[in-house]
Amino acid sequence: MKARITWFDSVLALIILLISMLVILPFLYIIAVSFSPPTDSMAGHFFIWPKTWTLDAYSYLFHAQTFMTSILNSVYITVMGTCLSLVVSITLAYSLSKKFVPGRRFLLLMIFFTMIFHGGMIPSYLVVKNLGLIDSYWAVVLPAASSAFNIMVIRSFFQSLPESLDEAARIDGAGEFRILFLVVIPLSKPIIATFTLFFMVQFWNEFFSAVIYLNDTTRWPIQPLLRQMVAISASNISADAAIDAQLAVNLGPNVQNAAILLAMLPIVAVYPFLQKYFAQGAMLGSIKE
Repeated sequence: MKARITWFDSVLALIILLISMLVILPFLYIIAVSFSPPTDSMAGHFFIWPKTWTLDAYSYLFHAQTFMTSILNSVYITVMGTCLSLVVSITLAYSLSKKFVPGRRFLLLMIFFTMIFHGGMIPSYLVVKNLGLIDSYWAVVLPAASSAFNIMVIRSFFQSLPESLDEAARIDGAGEFRILFLVVIPLSKPIIATFTLFFMVQFWNEFFSAVIYLNDTTRWPIQPLLRQMVAISASNISADAAIDAQLAVNLGPNVQNAAILLAMLPIVAVYPFLQKYFAQGAMLGSIKE
């Protein structure tokens, strides 16, 4: 039987189309501005299709030492933070999913407590400072290594795996680490891929912690620098700003929008490789029967 299309379906499709256009058009405008000369974009001679195509903005950014350094800083923080977060979250969630672990209920209670109460910004800063982590990438990575929500979701997924798999592996003489790495993790690709993407987006978009803990602006990731490039004009750049004078002078709208696109590109490029696991993994572990 043919599906019957009602007026409600037509109106709903139109609303979704309008919302999609509201999301897509700003991105098309950013792309158009980044490939246009600054004189065309400032004069408003186009909207989503440049009158004149040029790669000057991208060529300039690739030769700007400040911008490329911040990109490398973001890559380093993202890789280091994602790997550490996966190790902490998976190992802790696996141990909490086993009933024979002593003190499991107390640890679960302490982890759940952090979902309700937080020490605040000043105590967190004092802890990081007393540990000697100021101006270190560890100050950005360690406080965000994991969260109670992530651990709870991954733990719930591990609990949904058949216990017979663990029992069979133990009969064959496997220990807990071997069971985790050879049995559990291969069966957990969807949930691991999902949280890998979550962690990558989290650390790539890191802004607040970098501004607070990294006094040396040469260690800043891309987001704080991008904020200055978009919000600060060449006329009010201070002497100690993260943007050097040469970059500030050439900071036209085409350079700003090209920087926005380049900052988005790494996460957009990684997403297709994890997309096949993402839809399935986003629901796995969130519902426990």
